Amino acid sequence: MNTQNAEFLKKSLLNLGFGEKVNAQLDREMDAKTPQFTLGVTHEFNHKTIDYQLHFKAGENEEMYFFNKYDAKIRHGEDPSKDVGQTFYINKGHGVTAKEAFNLMEGRSVHKQLTNLENQKYQAWLTLDDQNLTESGNKKIKHYHENYGFDVEKVIAGKGIKELEDPKAKEELLYSLKKGNAQQITVNGGEGDKKYYITANPQFKTVDLYDQQMKKIKREELLGTNTKASKSLKSTKQSEEEPLKKKQSRKSKMSV
Repeated sequence: MNTQNAEFLKKSLLNLGFGEKVNAQLDREMDAKTPQFTLGVTHEFNHKTIDYQLHFKAGENEEMYFFNKYDAKIRHGEDPSKDVGQTFYINKGHGVTAKEAFNLMEGRSVHKQLTNLENQKYQAWLTLDDQNLTESGNKKIKHYHENYGFDVEKVIAGKGIKELEDPKAKEELLYSLKKGNAQQITVNGGEGDKKYYITANPQFKTVDLYDQQMKKIKREELLGTNTKASKSLKSTKQSEEEPLKKKQSRKSKMSV
């Protein structure tokens, strides 16, 4: 067995969120020079079970093994017809992590650093496209490149989110949103603090807002809980309307 190759694969599995439980089985399969094999891993996120089948394949000389893809499936109760599946591809140990795969399959977006065909790195938000499938039935992945103009930090700024007032809490909030999580926030309103959940929505360059039961609500409610933000918005709106009112006033005088 190529120990250097085995250590690289184990490190990749760890970085991708699959842990170390399959390491012993990985060693056995590589020792046996099995041409190709799969290893199973199960995680639980948000009280939902997700199964992973990790695919390994030997190179031409069978000394090097490659971890090129994994299949993920979210189990929905006792009815298999409701299960959600998706295949994710790995490139040189890098790709969508186990938790990110779950978040994508739950309909959320993930921010990743990717590499193009010219080996140049770039940033992009990823979302699974329910309307477009590959020939194998896999959902295609939409890419919202950094030039698309979605900046989640700018979107949530000035909305009275208390976590943004503390540098560490702000960093954790932004990191969580970019991982595709539904992250809880605290908004300071006139009637006291209120708790919400938000998720990034790069397609519409905004965030989606949820209550404590993860029921989607109007984004305007977030703004409405923040008196300062509401006043600022009102002030901005009035300042934008002033020139229009003056123009209308001048037109009235001219028409008399």
